[in-house]
Amino acid sequence: MDEAIQAFDWNRMIFGDTPTEFLFEIAFRTIIIYLYCLALLRWLGSRAIGQLSTIEFLLVIALGSAVGDSMFYPEVPLLHALLVITMVVLANKGLDFLIAKSTRAESAIDGVPEEAIRDGVICKAFIGSTTFSESELFQQLRKQGVENLGEVAHAYVETDGSMSIFLAKIPKRGLPIVPPWEIDPPAEVSRAYLANCKDPVACKQCGTINETGSDSCSYCGNSVWVQTSR
Repeated sequence: MDEAIQAFDWNRMIFGDTPTEFLFEIAFRTIIIYLYCLALLRWLGSRAIGQLSTIEFLLVIALGSAVGDSMFYPEVPLLHALLVITMVVLANKGLDFLIAKSTRAESAIDGVPEEAIRDGVICKAFIGSTTFSESELFQQLRKQGVENLGEVAHAYVETDGSMSIFLAKIPKRGLPIVPPWEIDPPAEVSRAYLANCKDPVACKQCGTINETGSDSCSYCGNSVWVQTSR
């Protein structure tokens, strides 16, 4: 039978029953877990952590666990919890210092902005991106009042997962995104329509405008076209 816990047992509360050398193991474990979590968060990408930077998000979850466990688990000594908190904060400050001194380290830890749209066309590198799906990209644009891609001069996904959108000074015809495709998808045009159409059509995959009647998109190679909107 487990021995009953005695309240305000100062030796248990502060030091626990482990040898002093175990403190070094705790420090080592903390750094390993911290770096491993950092690597996983970078792999997940900025969308997974919302509007916080990778370092800020990791600091929140690491401190939350270390602080919470020591508050109500009697078998977690305060000294161990304080050591974990200290190591997490020191690791965080160390990474902040590294980011401030090295742009290469900043890119590796925080990532870099990603270009999503240029001159009304979804960038080839962004097509199929795991950062935003097509529907999520269009959702972000609609939140800024965009009705078709021709209204967008540039759009970037920032390192914190937000999107910066710069509207064109002179909007042009483009791929329609209103209403949402899940509600009413744009009508695809036939090959016969392509050969005889007088109005430009847009590539359904990237938004490239086709005014020549060609079968496939000159930018992404897609062969599905829809009518444009202004």
